[in-house]
Amino acid sequence: MNQNNNDDMFDEEIEQEIEIDADSLVLANELLPDSLPIIPLRPRPAFPAILIPLTISGIEKVKIIQHANESDTKTIGLVLVKNVDGKDEPDNLHKIGVAGKIVKVINAEEDNIQVLVNCLERFSLGELHNTEFGLYGNVEYHLEKVQGKHQELKAYSMAIISTLKELVQINPLYSEEIKMFLGRSSMDDPGRLADFAANLTSADGQELQQVLATIDVRQRIEQVLVLLKKELEVSRIQSKISKQIEDNISDQQRQFFLKEQLKTIKKELGLEKEGKVSEIEKFQKRLTGLTLNDEAQKAVDEEIEKLQLIEPSSPEYNVSRNYLDWLTILPWGKNTTDSYDIAKAKKALDRDHFGLEDVKERILEFIAVGKMKGEISGSILCLVGPPGTGKTSIGKSVASALNRNFFRFSLGGMRDEAEIKGHRRTYIGAMPGKFIQAMKQAASSNPLLMLDEIDKIGASFQGDPASALLEVLDPEQNSSFRDHYLDVPFDLSNVLFIATANQLDTIPAPLLDRMEIIRLSGYILAEKVEIARRYLIPKALKSHGLTKNKIAIRKTALETIIDSYAREAGVRGLENKIKKIMRKAAMEFASDRKDKIVVSKKNIEEYLGKPIFSKDELFKNVAGIVTGLAWTSMGGVTLQIEATAMPSNNKGFKQTGQLGNVMVESSEIAYSYLMGHLKEYDMPENFFDTHFVHLHVPAGATPKDGPSAGITMATALLSMITGKKVCDQLGMTGELSLTGQILPIGGLKEKTIAARRSGLKTLIFPAGNRKDFEELPDHLKEGLEVHFAKTYRDVYNVAFKFNNYCNLPPCTVAAWVNNNSSIQW
Repeated sequence: MNQNNNDDMFDEEIEQEIEIDADSLVLANELLPDSLPIIPLRPRPAFPAILIPLTISGIEKVKIIQHANESDTKTIGLVLVKNVDGKDEPDNLHKIGVAGKIVKVINAEEDNIQVLVNCLERFSLGELHNTEFGLYGNVEYHLEKVQGKHQELKAYSMAIISTLKELVQINPLYSEEIKMFLGRSSMDDPGRLADFAANLTSADGQELQQVLATIDVRQRIEQVLVLLKKELEVSRIQSKISKQIEDNISDQQRQFFLKEQLKTIKKELGLEKEGKVSEIEKFQKRLTGLTLNDEAQKAVDEEIEKLQLIEPSSPEYNVSRNYLDWLTILPWGKNTTDSYDIAKAKKALDRDHFGLEDVKERILEFIAVGKMKGEISGSILCLVGPPGTGKTSIGKSVASALNRNFFRFSLGGMRDEAEIKGHRRTYIGAMPGKFIQAMKQAASSNPLLMLDEIDKIGASFQGDPASALLEVLDPEQNSSFRDHYLDVPFDLSNVLFIATANQLDTIPAPLLDRMEIIRLSGYILAEKVEIARRYLIPKALKSHGLTKNKIAIRKTALETIIDSYAREAGVRGLENKIKKIMRKAAMEFASDRKDKIVVSKKNIEEYLGKPIFSKDELFKNVAGIVTGLAWTSMGGVTLQIEATAMPSNNKGFKQTGQLGNVMVESSEIAYSYLMGHLKEYDMPENFFDTHFVHLHVPAGATPKDGPSAGITMATALLSMITGKKVCDQLGMTGELSLTGQILPIGGLKEKTIAARRSGLKTLIFPAGNRKDFEELPDHLKEGLEVHFAKTYRDVYNVAFKFNNYCNLPPCTVAAWVNNNSSIQW
């Protein structure tokens, strides 16, 4: 059974009943029955002298109401339940309730009835018993006594009236209830006033039941005053919240109306178009002069039509707008005119780079082929070389020579496939991949894209970017490259791709197969001197605010810097040393120095400190130490291999220096070869049986691997056993087999450069590398005595028999060679 004192559906009926049936209302002193049909109430109790509407559900309860309505007194007992979710059982009913007379039945159905009840007096519930019509209970009434003039009660009454006035000011709805109460009761009756005030509050049902159960008027009115104060505070907070919400809504509505008015005014005056219209016109203007393929044009048309139907406030609007922004900003069909002027290209390459003649020649050949074909398309070059050799700057020079727009981005560390092919538009913050972004920046459909560090691309659970590159770098596929974000084909076939790498080992074979490799091996001392003089020193002077009138670096100083401080294959270390000199010079001039600074070989240590490399460190003319040549991703290097032996009853062989598996195998091959050929090389046949041999490659913190140190290891072991020293200007490289054959190696150019950089004069290479050496530029071969060995006997003859002649004049050396025809030159 539900109760609601303010139910709108009964307002009209209540007013009519007051006007029409006022004579039928039961007076307070009228005799009431001792036994009443009991109606459980939820969720709040009824109070005396209050006319309330009731909606009662349930067949049994409808019957008891109808039976009571047919009786003479038409009286029922209204009792609040203790537990709202409990059953209508005697144990779940409070002991204090209110007797009420049914004034009018408004709507009656079989299982539902609506009635108006005029509440009369409190009663205490006695014994309960079930009848054929429902639950009946014996009751004892607590008739409200007329209170005399009592000042304290009057004060309480005034306080309640004052609080009610405040409530009416906050919530005018209370005024209607007060009018109804005044029409039937008097404000001078404190008991009725308390009941009426309690009924007005939104207090919890159990709190209101405590008021109903309080028979003493003074205690009751005191409890009601507390409830009223709480209600007043709640009403104030509610009013404050409502006012804030109304203010916000009013402000938003005001802004909305003003904006709409402003739009209308601007539209009428022709000052400004609506934002959406302006955006669509901007996209349509961009399409002028572009040549979109059919699929892309269809996507643009559909998206513009969709954008016209979407409100700007919709989340879908920004998604559609961003998609159109990308589709219309790409350079569809916009090409720059290629320049095939070979002389201009050669001038640009020579202007920006010194040396690298073989690389320049290959690039000029590439441009010449484009000139004959009439186009340069479907080309992917890969520049491989140590850091600081000018790979990226060569790409810029090629773009300048071809008159193409240039854009560079790095693939190093890229681990997400979406970086290449973009994100799907369903994701928040989705964007196209790097290649589509690059095309936007390049602003032409035939730019030169530089892909830096392609050998350092990664892979993760998010995909394999190297595999995604296969489509981009395949001339047969990239004419219809489909980015995940755009989801329409874009033509990349006119793009010239130039990738850079330090090594090829980490590039997947399918990707490597799509690229044409051009190697940059590094620079020798003379080339570095010219690069420093032409490019690095002027650049450093400008960046440090100096001029050539304030500081000069002599050629001898540059040679010393290159030889003792910056021996790497590239020039980045050399550039850093020159910058260090410039910083110290700037400090001196900032400290009021006036005269010019001249940096020479004598005073170079004042600016750079003690040399990092020295001749004594590299060349130790000691038995058991041999200089080898090696290749690394940083370029060619020299390394020394040391061998020693300790007398021992247990023979053994140990290698140190953080050697890789292949290098360990090479050392074991050298050990086994010499063990089987001791007599052939005039060595004690029982040497390995009585000695424990230790082979070491210095710089133990650096990992080393590869087969090309085989002959160097064998020579170091042989030098240690015989006690013969190897010439300190001799370097060698080659793979040794168990039968003593010398097999070809790779990286010959890098190793030759490293030998020149380190001051080696005599070199031993495998005979299979003769053709590679002959292809080297003359300036690299100049001044080198090179021997090509087929077997280890050839190496032995050069390293030991030729040892005493390695410092003789060339004519004497030549005469000696004529008598030793087994040497391969």
